Amino acid sequence: MNQPLAGRNIVVTRPAGQATHLAEAIVAAGAHPVLFPVLTISPLRDKTELTQRLIQLDQYDLAIFISPNAVDIGLREVLAKRPWPAGLRVATVGRSSEAALQAHDLSGQETQVICPSGRFDSEALLELPELQAMDGQRIIIFRGDGGRELLAETLRGRGATVDYLSCYQRSMPDIDPAPLYRLWEAGALDAITVTSSEGLHNLVQMVGPLGLAWLRKTPLFVPHARIAAAADAFNLHTVVVTAPADAGLMAGLLRYFSHDD
Repeated sequence: MNQPLAGRNIVVTRPAGQATHLAEAIVAAGAHPVLFPVLTISPLRDKTELTQRLIQLDQYDLAIFISPNAVDIGLREVLAKRPWPAGLRVATVGRSSEAALQAHDLSGQETQVICPSGRFDSEALLELPELQAMDGQRIIIFRGDGGRELLAETLRGRGATVDYLSCYQRSMPDIDPAPLYRLWEAGALDAITVTSSEGLHNLVQMVGPLGLAWLRKTPLFVPHARIAAAADAFNLHTVVVTAPADAGLMAGLLRYFSHDD
């Protein structure tokens, strides 16, 4: 009976196919998840460079996976074409990516993943002892098309050679925002969850000027301070920074609405 989210409408903006876990948690808390993906993840149209990098994979000392998408799509591409190099270490920035990597038997034994604890971002990964003395190291970063340059720039400054391997592309979906408008007009859109700065920028563009006016009055739940900083640029009034991942978003939602009148 203790369900502070009962009857509420919570928008989930994760890409299609990646929203199930959070949506199920929202349902279990008595609320209704409103699926409105603000990113589309799709295969590369041209895999020429990807294939060339995979052929050269033995030349690298460390592979860094930026996201669960990079793990799932990148490893699928690698293992479809060749075995994982025995001496190639792996690193990532988040728990979901770490778990996805550990689920793969990449070198005939349990995969050891370099990953920060407590805080899950590029800055935290760069603080780890394993990434300090990088002179002469060759690093390949699995990611989508584009993204932050902090990891590569910092590691190059520490003496490493860094290459990117783009293994998927991100785009803004072409989705009608009318269902969100109807909920806003009825005063029934209670909260929105957003899990990346790029996703937030897409959301603002997708809902347009009218939607932005409503968005500024809607509690926004984000799992990183960097997304909150992006929200400040749009003058969003109520931004709640939660702990990482779906569990953090749910804890933030439950805590916020348990104190709501």
